[in-house]
Amino acid sequence: MGSPSEPTRVLVTGVSGFTGRHVAAELIGAGHEVVGLAHAGRDSSGNPVPGVAVHRADLLDREGLRSVVAEVRPDAVVHLAAISFVAHGDADELYRANVVGTRNLLDALSDARHQPRIVALASSANIYGNATVEPIHEDVPPAPVNDYAVSKLAMEYMAKLWADRLPIAITRPFNYTGAGQDAKFLIPKIVDHFRRGERKIELGNTEVWRDFGDVRTVARYYRRLVEVAPAGSTLNLCSGVAHSLAEVLDMMASIAGYEIEVEVNPAFVRPNEVVRLVGSRQRLVETLGDEPVIPFAKTLEWMYSA
Repeated sequence: MGSPSEPTRVLVTGVSGFTGRHVAAELIGAGHEVVGLAHAGRDSSGNPVPGVAVHRADLLDREGLRSVVAEVRPDAVVHLAAISFVAHGDADELYRANVVGTRNLLDALSDARHQPRIVALASSANIYGNATVEPIHEDVPPAPVNDYAVSKLAMEYMAKLWADRLPIAITRPFNYTGAGQDAKFLIPKIVDHFRRGERKIELGNTEVWRDFGDVRTVARYYRRLVEVAPAGSTLNLCSGVAHSLAEVLDMMASIAGYEIEVEVNPAFVRPNEVVRLVGSRQRLVETLGDEPVIPFAKTLEWMYSA
């Protein structure tokens, strides 16, 4: 097992993205070596990822991936690179990145001389769709209701083709956020409006309930995955607590000291909207231990003051 006294070389794909930067910082803080894979070696703000040597390769470039894997010789892989925006308009691009790109990575890893002891693949809780079970556990039958969720479920099934050759673990993160997430995502959009003192915000349905987590907790669980290496497992990454968007608006009003007027924009109301999404942490805690859940109001305070 890897630990701070036994450093692990971890290849993190999508390292310059929102989640990747937090995961890299968590791994480095625990004494592991992080090597990154990204389209470019810099994030959108133009800063390099601190402490990380970043290799540039496209997931659709099979030979480029093979050369990076051969050079890096990772002991563990955390595969975060994907199109993660549910409302992404290009379905072809979703499937290419999330299914074909992951397949190319697994192909490169399985053919490498140095075999990793864990390959963590990020799927999504969106695969559950409008599940009637609460909280949702990992054995709930998938029922995806959009292309993003279908692409992630297809990725899971495709990854099973490598289960006899690679030590794969699947994560199904529920909604999570934190400082540095793009404002096109819902919670950063709300926080940004309050930070700028806007008096009005356009939203879709505010009576949707989500298991909102903190990216710092998610990063700690990816570190635990690298250290425990539970090959063959499928784990929800969630807080186990649901908040409606109306509650989130109330929390932000308390933090910012004023209430914002909400206008419902029909363009933001998704067809097949998943109404409630709350995860069970039981298997996660049994497998990786009980990382403390950061109260969502604290996450919002962090984002507001960042």
